[in-house]
Amino acid sequence: MANSVSPLIVAFGEMLIDFVPDTAGVSLAESTGFLKAAGGAPANVACAITKLGGKSAFVGKVGDDEFGHMLINILKKNGVNAEGVCVDKHARTALAFVTLKNDGEREFMFYRNPSADMLLKDSELNMGLIKQAKIFHYGSISLIAEPCRSAHMAAMKAAKEAGVLLSYDPNVRLPLWPSPDAARQEIKSIWNQADFIKVSDDEVNFLTQGDSDKEDVVLSLWHDNLKLLVVTDGEKGCRYYTKKFKGKVAGFSVKAVDTTGAGDSFVGSFLLSMANDMSIFEDEAKLKEALSFANACGAICTTQKGAIPALPTQSDARELISKSKAK
Repeated sequence: MANSVSPLIVAFGEMLIDFVPDTAGVSLAESTGFLKAAGGAPANVACAITKLGGKSAFVGKVGDDEFGHMLINILKKNGVNAEGVCVDKHARTALAFVTLKNDGEREFMFYRNPSADMLLKDSELNMGLIKQAKIFHYGSISLIAEPCRSAHMAAMKAAKEAGVLLSYDPNVRLPLWPSPDAARQEIKSIWNQADFIKVSDDEVNFLTQGDSDKEDVVLSLWHDNLKLLVVTDGEKGCRYYTKKFKGKVAGFSVKAVDTTGAGDSFVGSFLLSMANDMSIFEDEAKLKEALSFANACGAICTTQKGAIPALPTQSDARELISKSKAK
């Protein structure tokens, strides 16, 4: 599927350290020990792409500290181009404490005041890298504070002008925003520029303040520049909407241990399919196949702790798909 001329996908935003309790199902206060793992949705997406044989780069900023250098090394080890990563001598790499409750769902506590990723300036952007991408992917955490917000806007504008496809996964993390209304407003402020948007059912509820099961509620998020809107429904799979067709693709049932990174695994897989074949927006059969593959990647990612270590390969995903067909 991917080869040496595989199109470049650039992910922009935050990379941080997740501290996950070594015992599942306990609150942060009750945890006695933590395992450290690389995190940050855009960085996870970049790693998901290379793990599947694609070509990706990450653009962002880390602190000039042990954790920051560890993260850059993790990107390189995973085959992600790290030429767009800056190091800040005066700020720390962001930390997040993430606990998994008994149902595998997460509770977050962040340490960013301000962290290095928030201090990325537009003058530090590797524009050459961004402009040669086939797809430029980003979230909304980079919109929370300046100067990173301006860097985000400048990167998006440069990508758009260079004819790069814009991919947006808002990845709502409410504890990071001043208020839910501020989050809603900022997340929607760049909504109409994206060519592809992926949102979870919970995010649809949050952004529309409506019921994500209702089609008219989901379609209130549609805009005319959009080629594809995908709503992920956890283990149930996902729904898709294009100008011409809409439908749903079933998920895969697995024993979930940790949902961290599942959405990023899904996005990385789907972006790779998209970069390799843009006709996916017009060809419903191809789209369904790519989404099913992405669902399999997301499902596999939940079967292990941590995001990046749990990212699947092509053969992992194919194996899960063929097993499900055999049932």
